[in-house]
Amino acid sequence: MPERVPVISATLSKSIHNLARIMERQTTIKDIAQALRISTSTVSRALRDAPDVGEETRKAVKALAEELDYQPNKLALSLLNKQTNTIGIIIPNLDYVLATMVRGIDEVALEAGYTVMVCQSDESFGREMVNTKRLLDSLVDGFIISVSSETRVFEHIKKIQSKKIPLVLFDRVIDNVNVPKVKLDNVEGGRIATQHLLDQGYKKIAVIAGPENMNVSNERIEGHYEVLKQNKIKPDKNAIIHCEFNQDYAYIATKELLTGKNRPDAIFAISDRLAIGAMIAIKEFGLKMPKDIGLVGFNNEPITKLLTPAISSVEMHAFEMGKATAKIFIEMMHSDADLSEKEIVFKPKLFIRESSNRGL
Repeated sequence: MPERVPVISATLSKSIHNLARIMERQTTIKDIAQALRISTSTVSRALRDAPDVGEETRKAVKALAEELDYQPNKLALSLLNKQTNTIGIIIPNLDYVLATMVRGIDEVALEAGYTVMVCQSDESFGREMVNTKRLLDSLVDGFIISVSSETRVFEHIKKIQSKKIPLVLFDRVIDNVNVPKVKLDNVEGGRIATQHLLDQGYKKIAVIAGPENMNVSNERIEGHYEVLKQNKIKPDKNAIIHCEFNQDYAYIATKELLTGKNRPDAIFAISDRLAIGAMIAIKEFGLKMPKDIGLVGFNNEPITKLLTPAISSVEMHAFEMGKATAKIFIEMMHSDADLSEKEIVFKPKLFIRESSNRGL
């Protein structure tokens, strides 16, 4: 028997549309089937372009679906396909650097048909654990994580791995966890910042660092120490002050350095946020940059170019790091290759500005 081509009147279409609006619900496959007087299975197959549905029927179904603003039940589809096309992202905060990385992730994810769901740990291990559980409950396809400054144990990471869920670590990575990683060569960043200050004639370089257990901070300090030793300068542990990633803490730390017996003639701050706090304290002391004291930050945030003097800073290619992270994730989703050993390391670049440039 030939397939009956469905016909719908404008009046019936309007009444269905109004009914759906009144009931404050989305149009369903059943609504379309009733309007066209065909089975729900035929509507479903037509929407999926099944070959056993005639061309005119398919056109009629799709035309009405568009008119009634039909949206497929994404939860039902995800349960059927075992895929939500959603990436769970957990980051310590949404400062400039991490927000820029997330933009890079989102750009690649969007092109690949994925949506990102972003959670902040606010540098709290507890919140990182809670966010992990909530994203698991939301059936995300996988995770992209930058760990908090408090994270010292990794059971939540191991739980993700045990479920065979794709996971990529970025920026703040965990060295002893066997997953793909995207990070900056932080040791090299510490090297180029310190060598620049020495080349400008500074001899007593202090470092305003992050929390003592934070890898990215410690790696930048490691680079700092390496350059001092190469230049036969004895490292002074008292010249390293650890504090939270907070401008106010950096301001207090800088005041301590400037009132101490062995006052530095240069400061390397391992983030621009800390560098700005240091700059405020330096100005309060009436010191001129770069003549009296030099200052170098890290991240090369746009504000560093707008301050007076502009702050020298190490660039970490945040947007490109985010894109690289998402590309690895997408590759994991669509490839059977073992990417657990894959690691992408970006090289930093120093932008020299007035705060440290003596013209030497």
